[in-house]
Amino acid sequence: MKRQTLPSREELLAFIGERNGKVGAREVARAFGAKNADRAAINRMLRELTDDGRIERRRKRLHHAGALPPVVLADVTGRDRDGELLARPTEWDESAHGAPPTIRIVIPRRARPNEVAGVGDRALLRVERRDDEMTGRIIKLIDRTRQRVLGIFRSLPNGGARLIPIDKKQLGRELTISADGTGGAADGDLVAVEMAAHARHGLAAGTVVERLGSLKTERTVSLIAIHAHGIPHTFPRAVIAEAEATRPASAEGREDWRNVPLVTIDPPDAKDHDDAVHASPDPDPRNVGGHIVCVAIADVAHYVRPASALDRAAAERGNSVYFPDRVVPMLPERISNDLCSLRPHEDRPALAVRMVVDAGGHKRSHTFHRVLIRSAARLSYEQAQLAVSGRPDEITEPLVATVLEPLYAAYRAVRRARDERGPLDLDLPERKILLKSDGMVDRVIMPQRLEAHRLIEEFMILANVAAAETCERARVPLIYRVHDEPSPEKLNALREFLRTLDISLPKGGALRPDAFNRILQRVAGGTAERLINQVVLRSQAQAEYSPENFGHFGLNLRRYAHFTSPIRRYADLIVHRALIRAGKFGSDGLPDGADVASLAEIAANISAAERRAMKAERETADRLIAHFLADRVGATFAGHISGVTRAGLFVELDETGADGLVPARYIGNEYFRYNEASHAFVGHSATYRLGDPVTVELVEAAPVAGALRFRLIGDAHAARTPRTGHKPRQRGKIVRNERHGRRTRRDQRA
Repeated sequence: MKRQTLPSREELLAFIGERNGKVGAREVARAFGAKNADRAAINRMLRELTDDGRIERRRKRLHHAGALPPVVLADVTGRDRDGELLARPTEWDESAHGAPPTIRIVIPRRARPNEVAGVGDRALLRVERRDDEMTGRIIKLIDRTRQRVLGIFRSLPNGGARLIPIDKKQLGRELTISADGTGGAADGDLVAVEMAAHARHGLAAGTVVERLGSLKTERTVSLIAIHAHGIPHTFPRAVIAEAEATRPASAEGREDWRNVPLVTIDPPDAKDHDDAVHASPDPDPRNVGGHIVCVAIADVAHYVRPASALDRAAAERGNSVYFPDRVVPMLPERISNDLCSLRPHEDRPALAVRMVVDAGGHKRSHTFHRVLIRSAARLSYEQAQLAVSGRPDEITEPLVATVLEPLYAAYRAVRRARDERGPLDLDLPERKILLKSDGMVDRVIMPQRLEAHRLIEEFMILANVAAAETCERARVPLIYRVHDEPSPEKLNALREFLRTLDISLPKGGALRPDAFNRILQRVAGGTAERLINQVVLRSQAQAEYSPENFGHFGLNLRRYAHFTSPIRRYADLIVHRALIRAGKFGSDGLPDGADVASLAEIAANISAAERRAMKAERETADRLIAHFLADRVGATFAGHISGVTRAGLFVELDETGADGLVPARYIGNEYFRYNEASHAFVGHSATYRLGDPVTVELVEAAPVAGALRFRLIGDAHAARTPRTGHKPRQRGKIVRNERHGRRTRRDQRA
């Protein structure tokens, strides 16, 4: 029998701790039999517990503060007295929750090889609390400890060699290689060295076990990241054989859409084309001014069946990885660049969604179809934009009136709905590295964002929403693309920072992206625009994949799933299979045994793979640009402060987008106090803040590590303390100046 009284704080905490499923204010009220009149009181109690740090809201659910999710990526850190393995979560916010929890790994008696880990390994764990202890079972080993070190081979006159490690953390820690352990490597080669037992005296020793290339070519730079992050870059023979044996899909069991003039719009250097679009006015008199938008996506699920060799390889990779000189694809070229590339005037299988939108751009209805299409044209963004701007070429001229103008008309309607929805609108330009024919860096550009880019982006978002809705309606499990709202700790830090600029961030109530957009609009075009964009970005949570839906905060959408790129993202392939099962389109859909638990493991794995790819891509860009700038040591550059840490200022160059460090000793001739809340170094006569323009001299470039070191030139660009009526709190760290040589010390707040 349900109680009719309000729970105490202790009862609320106990209920939240014991509950495994969804926990929110509604579930609490239902469990304790609270009536509508009491729900306001429950909400108030939950807010108080959150403010006190006793609970936190994660993925729109309530948890004990600092509690771990059911599936977590963890690093094996050591053993206890009984010899059992101990692990800690790979990602943990110590500033918010203190020291990370220790997880004792439980290994089954009849464990499979993939369920046995060692110290230093990284694994996906299913965790649960037993009494007062956190235990975990290994779902999958993500990365085994490798006794290999990557580095640059440097020959010595005695026939031996030294290894210069490429990891920033290992710079200066050379290894010695004996004359019979060089493996035929030549001076300047990138090599992998197997570590030998550490000697009591002298340098650590090793043996060359693999030659990866020569640093005389830029192509080796991406190899560094591939090997450093353990990215699978060669397909097993069974995978290649399966791909080569695959035959094109027929029209059997598919609707014939070959007369629909769908077009692909991609970057000019794109090799695979997995999405095509079409739009036309809606003839329905009940939808005056409306449009019919069709998005067709390559039917990868037809070729990559569950549990096949291709499927296992794709699941392991998680996504394609893009470097300036190469792509490490999720699927072999036979699939990605041939059978599933929507080439013009060639029959291709696709999974398509037909969406009806009204004059205001709101989706009224949608249906999914398994089809056979024939793309009418392959266009670049620039081609499409020039054509609708009155400058068509021989390819686009016959398409302007019948294909492109209807597409842009539908986009303008969808854009109105998008503006009304108010997703987070950050202005974040991206750099692109262009290589010369010899593989060397030619230049770095910031590509212009065209209306054609936004058109494809908005149609893909619309299709992704439709995919999530269809699977939910059919009660078929899927993997969502989710983005949590900012944590209270990050919001408080942002609020405190904005206060120093006389900008207020509302406190309390439901947080929506438009709260940030109003701030961004207020500073648009001003000197603080870059600064505010960066700080707001850093306050956001990281998007990830999950079988549980808690919405997408950045896009301001209640449900969202990646559907539009199954060639390069495994999450999209799962969604395709879910849609095939939901629409009863064939036997190659999501297997009946797939459930939330099994998809949670896949989601955690591909989220980790995505982060791995992003880090590898970023490091490769840094190494390429450091190589590009290596012969310009001593030159001066204009830039802006992109990061402020106790170690010094990070500066991003305006010319190339390269990042480098200005160590604290190179900042100026006075004492500077690091103010974390204001993202600033505060001195007596000058203050350097995040986003400030500066001029720097390049002091050192280390291409192998992708590291640049700068010296700040004068105080001409130093920003004075903002005239906001709020003096930055004198809190933080006094930074040692090179000329005075005094040690750092913590400052006590008055």
